Amino acid sequence: MPLSRRDFVQHSAVTGAGVALAGSVGVLTTAPGAIAAPGRRGLGYGPLLPDPDGILALPEGFSYRIITHAGRTTLDSGEPTPSNHDATGAFEGPRRSDLLVVNHELKGPRADWEHPVPLTEGLVYDPAAAGGCTVVEISHGGEYVAEWVAIAGTSTNCAGGTTPWGTWLTCEENSDRAGENGMTRDHGYVFEVDPYDRTACRDPRPVKALGRFDHEAVVVDPKQGYFYLTEDDKNPNGLFYRWVPPHGFRPGRGTLRTLAEEAGTLQAARCFDSGGRYVDDLSRATVTGTVYGVDWATVPDRDAREAPLREQFPAGTVTRGQKLEGMWWGDGGAYFVCSYARDGQSPGAPHDGQVWFYNPRRRTMTLKVILGAEDTFDGPDNITVSPYGGLIIAEDGDGLQHLFGATDGGRTYELARNELNIGTAEAPGYSEFTGPVFSTDGRTLYASIQEPGILLAITGPWRHQPRA
Repeated sequence: MPLSRRDFVQHSAVTGAGVALAGSVGVLTTAPGAIAAPGRRGLGYGPLLPDPDGILALPEGFSYRIITHAGRTTLDSGEPTPSNHDATGAFEGPRRSDLLVVNHELKGPRADWEHPVPLTEGLVYDPAAAGGCTVVEISHGGEYVAEWVAIAGTSTNCAGGTTPWGTWLTCEENSDRAGENGMTRDHGYVFEVDPYDRTACRDPRPVKALGRFDHEAVVVDPKQGYFYLTEDDKNPNGLFYRWVPPHGFRPGRGTLRTLAEEAGTLQAARCFDSGGRYVDDLSRATVTGTVYGVDWATVPDRDAREAPLREQFPAGTVTRGQKLEGMWWGDGGAYFVCSYARDGQSPGAPHDGQVWFYNPRRRTMTLKVILGAEDTFDGPDNITVSPYGGLIIAEDGDGLQHLFGATDGGRTYELARNELNIGTAEAPGYSEFTGPVFSTDGRTLYASIQEPGILLAITGPWRHQPRA
């Protein structure tokens, strides 16, 4: 049953809207200065040390290994590793190895890219598109074993998400129709990739029930079987979606391929504050600990035949967010990112990044992290839950790019810095980090430098971080 505004207002009067709720990462302060600068005693791993090889600065005691490098390492077919690594899922493989499914965010025709995802026979959706996914196997000792194509011919594979049954959902952040930009099939869908079974990846089929839009990320509630999805778009800003499966549907290996195009119900979030007032955009929240109640509005036309999904709702019926991006399931809910909202881009206050937590049991959304001009980091993108507490976040902002942590209390600390200059000495440029994810045993953090496309394995003296 939906949570009514009256129910939420009554609950807020008892608990206080500034208190993080059960199932989230912990109690958060509502003070404007809740997020402290990196380096506070006991927080993080200490200052970053320059890398003599000019690739990755890490704290003392940490090290990295290059696993794949676009155009230099090769697939099991002998073809070069594709470029533009993005979101990544980790799975336990044979003999305690790690199997990583790596998105390759390549937009537009194949001719535009030096290293597109190879068109492996039987694994191609649209032969005109450059993107897709590869699977990388890494031994328990950290050695590269093999890499192969899992899906090809998709477009702009940005983020995605793991499933409780051990597969990867890869999302197209591009909704070109057949005939647009050289494409021969419609795009803007979610596809399932099985890292264990190459046969299961053959004849790629979009999961059309999850909608056609500029997808960013997706997570699955392992208890209810609901899917949550983010949309990275603007003019108007994107939406936070929920897919409710049809009655009797039990998700698992291979079952998504059996869904009808209109199966289940696709919905968009509508938020309201503790006073029952409608919230038009997530940029209205300015302090950590802000809690919104959530209702859901049904998407009229999920395949966007006449209009994009985000344009199908009248004013006052949904809540929007600027650049809704990475998302990860943990602590009984979904953490998701709004990368930034600069002046004039959103109706609320400008910010340099937010992290929200959606609690499905309470049907609430809580602001966990907010970045501003005084913070070291900006433009959070991909995100993962750390086995050592809190979150690890990939930066896609201005200037230097970092992997940084956020504690349960909303404070941030630096973990790694990209030192690979892809610009010039006079005008240096540094690519974003993508795809942070821990190995299944928690000993290794995998992450990529998107351009040119380098997958890294980071190890070191991990320790649990403070909650506050």
